[in-house]
Amino acid sequence: MSSEPRLKIGMYGGIGRATLARPSAQNALDVQMIVELRQALDEFEADPDVRAVLIAGEGDHFCAGTDVGELAALLETTEGGASDDAWTLGRLFLGIRQMTKPVIAAVQGRALAGGAGLATACDMVLAREDAVFGYPEVRLGAVPALVMTMLRRSVGEKHAFDLVASGRMVNAAEAERLGLVSRVLSMDAFDGEVERIVLGIASHSSHGMAYTKRLFYALDGMTFRDSIDEGVKTNAEARDAAAPHPPRDHEG
Repeated sequence: MSSEPRLKIGMYGGIGRATLARPSAQNALDVQMIVELRQALDEFEADPDVRAVLIAGEGDHFCAGTDVGELAALLETTEGGASDDAWTLGRLFLGIRQMTKPVIAAVQGRALAGGAGLATACDMVLAREDAVFGYPEVRLGAVPALVMTMLRRSVGEKHAFDLVASGRMVNAAEAERLGLVSRVLSMDAFDGEVERIVLGIASHSSHGMAYTKRLFYALDGMTFRDSIDEGVKTNAEARDAAAPHPPRDHEG
């Protein structure tokens, strides 16, 4: 691994900020960046002062995918290297889903392949109007194997298969229509609007947000009846956690 950090980390206003910092490589994901990002997210999750997390990219692009050069070298020199590399990225995606705090991606320019996967692994995606999303792996004889998990959940079967089978790129407006993007923001107002939206989310009750996020993803694959049951349980747990509890009397 390079001694140069791949991320810029900061925290203020209740927001933990992780900025991908390889602009010369369009912030392509390598193993070091993935490991650093996972470590940063773990630290944000453990920090009670952090109530929301923002992942952004330095320069003109959010993330143009996986570092192809590093992956090729890994496959040539390491038996099972592809599996190890995939699990490193897979653990990052799982970690985002398992966090109690909301994770928001701010996307400008290209978000391709693993970069599109990283964005859609987040709970919200705020896209600048020049953003472009795509899953071009099939054109290179590869498979968008990990990112397909988030893609299929976000846009449904037909749109997801179209994107992975054609490898075509979609602009921010179409990405929003398909369900890849939460909101599209103008070029001029992007930074300010991202700040406003994320600060607004960070201002909410941390325990309310944690219960909301837990229930939201627990509903995956549940029947309608089971979903209602889970909602009733979560509602009761959240109310109990928020209610003041009188101190217990102590004998003696």
